[in-house]
Amino acid sequence: MSKTILITGAGSGFGALSARALARAGHTVYAALRDTTGRNAPRVADAKAYAAEHRVDLRTVELDVLSQESADTAVATVLAEAGGLDVLVHNAGHMVTGPTEAFTPEELAAVYDTNVLGTQRVNRAALPHLRARQSGLLLWIGSTSSRGGTPPYLAPYFAAKAAMDALAVSYAAELARFGIETTIVVPGAFTSGTNHFATGGHPSEQTMIPAYEERYAGLTDQVARRLAALAPADADVSLVADAIVEVVGTPHGERPFRVHVDPADDGSEEVSRVADRVRAEFLTRIGLADLLTPHREAG
Repeated sequence: MSKTILITGAGSGFGALSARALARAGHTVYAALRDTTGRNAPRVADAKAYAAEHRVDLRTVELDVLSQESADTAVATVLAEAGGLDVLVHNAGHMVTGPTEAFTPEELAAVYDTNVLGTQRVNRAALPHLRARQSGLLLWIGSTSSRGGTPPYLAPYFAAKAAMDALAVSYAAELARFGIETTIVVPGAFTSGTNHFATGGHPSEQTMIPAYEERYAGLTDQVARRLAALAPADADVSLVADAIVEVVGTPHGERPFRVHVDPADDGSEEVSRVADRVRAEFLTRIGLADLLTPHREAG
């Protein structure tokens, strides 16, 4: 059954690939990105050309996750044009690399603002509609770094993704009685096919960098090479988009709570399996087992 889907951060990477894959699967997809008439105008044109070439319903909408007004306007646009919203994909994110000490508190807060508070702004815009309908899906794009292997020099990003994961877990229980389902898709380290590292930020404070370079010379390149070596030769970033399409296409109430797409197998799936089991057991022990699955769809 065709659904109306809003994907944040859909100008490139996982977001753009997923938007196209979902559109090919027959859904109406709103690829959300910021500055659609400026810096990202070429990406808007690319999406429009893709929709025409493949005869799919792929649209774009202006959405800056750093602005509540922008989030409200984007969701209102989707509701006005499509008449409803079925799936919200939290994909927008920003990566930074460098020694943790070098980042100012303000720089850490900025990463948190995009990766965590951005989801809250979009939720506050979309959830009133989903709650009123008593149905829907929140699909969060997490990271194996939240519970798996964590190489150095990515701490601000890892910390933000862990916070987003915790937020998603809490939201899942709080939305279940409204019939809203939650799935967390957990990609591992894909060293090609996305531009996370190419567009990632760096600390503005450089005074302590030489001290780290003396002890950790070439660390970033070393990690990238080792991660690439761990992944199978056929580990394509499109696997994440395929997983998202499968989750969206699964009937309501049958979707998995968490899906790992981790070619390097950094241990996250194993740890998450235990953590999610403990969560389920605890909610059951305190008489809240009904929060583990969404209530029936309205109608």
